[in-house]
Amino acid sequence: MTTTARLRTTARRTGADHLTRAVGRHAGTAYLLSKGYGRLPDLRRAAGGPEAVAVRMLGRRMVALHGPRAVEFFYDERNVRRAVHTLDGAPRRERKALLMTVLSDPDRVGLLVERVREEWERAAADWPEREPVVLFDETARILARAVCGWAGVPSYGTHETTARDLVAVVDGFASMGPRRLRARRARKRQEVRLTSLIEELRYAGVPSGRTTPAQAVAAHRTADGGRLTPHTGAVELLDILRHVVAVAWFVTFAAHALHRWPQHRVVLTEDEGREEYARAVAEEVRRFYPFVPFLGGVAVADTWWDDVPVVAGDAVLLDVYGHHHDPELWPQPYVFDPDRFLGPADTGGPDLLIPQGGGDPTTGHRCPGEDITLAVLTALVPRLARLPHTVPEQDLTIPLNRIPTRPRSGYVMTDVRPEND
Repeated sequence: MTTTARLRTTARRTGADHLTRAVGRHAGTAYLLSKGYGRLPDLRRAAGGPEAVAVRMLGRRMVALHGPRAVEFFYDERNVRRAVHTLDGAPRRERKALLMTVLSDPDRVGLLVERVREEWERAAADWPEREPVVLFDETARILARAVCGWAGVPSYGTHETTARDLVAVVDGFASMGPRRLRARRARKRQEVRLTSLIEELRYAGVPSGRTTPAQAVAAHRTADGGRLTPHTGAVELLDILRHVVAVAWFVTFAAHALHRWPQHRVVLTEDEGREEYARAVAEEVRRFYPFVPFLGGVAVADTWWDDVPVVAGDAVLLDVYGHHHDPELWPQPYVFDPDRFLGPADTGGPDLLIPQGGGDPTTGHRCPGEDITLAVLTALVPRLARLPHTVPEQDLTIPLNRIPTRPRSGYVMTDVRPEND
């Protein structure tokens, strides 16, 4: 028997055997789909904690990987093709370069953060007259107004409509049923209007010098000198908008954290060290709270991960939630502790904190919006800390079987008063 044949035979056996040993006869697809963020950590614990577990789901073999070594393996295109992306290789890197130019340019990020601050202050001034205030909804509208103004995207209708569509697009990325249907409809509406915008910008001509993100997308040239189709440009521009509005999840998580652990408010209201501590809080929010449960891809070649065979065509999942709550990687992982991000800049390398993917952000699949997420969250965390308000009785639980999750109530505030300077 050849090496490949032995690997495939072992794969068939280990997939079924691991599933049977790990979760028993009641496991099946229903179990895996219902567990949400806990599905992969549960499988690992039941199997004795290995860094790779092979199971079968929806009739397909799946290999779940865990740990920094797994991050490096997962983001190597010789091993895994990201299933959630329509592009890999050179075309993906080219389009990634476009997003990186827009989303990681320090000057552009700074301008966006300034717009977010302005929109936050404008909205917060009205909150005392409009109670109760649902922070998640308010933040989504703030971010939609800020990113559309920054990106050069006109408001068709109201910003509330735009915010609702962008929230629906993010909210439906890993769902089934009504949420998925809402996401598809919202994405189609936004792609239609953004396609028209790209066409209008090209007809008007893109000015020289500093351009808006919408103008940058409209003017982008591919490696062969051609332009993106208007629809493809719309898809790229929509990605930029949704990256920013998705920060509403993290802002709501930050409010939840400051409510549960109010001692962190004290440091955030002091002048000395406020920005450094705000950034540490932002990083800890991204680690502690669940946003992406795992990342998926497809094995492109027959290989092994330790003693587990990985066969070309296998689904490969990178355990993100379990990674961020592993005591081997994060001491006391269920304690919200921003101090772990203070001090030396070296916090274990780029593959230790992976809430928005791992690997090199320039050449790999790490989210190009990570710089913006961190910058916006760092700017808003101190404002949350200084905002006097009451948290009335409400359901602040965070369901781990909902993806993406958030506090059920959206974080309701009453008795909101002007921000403390």
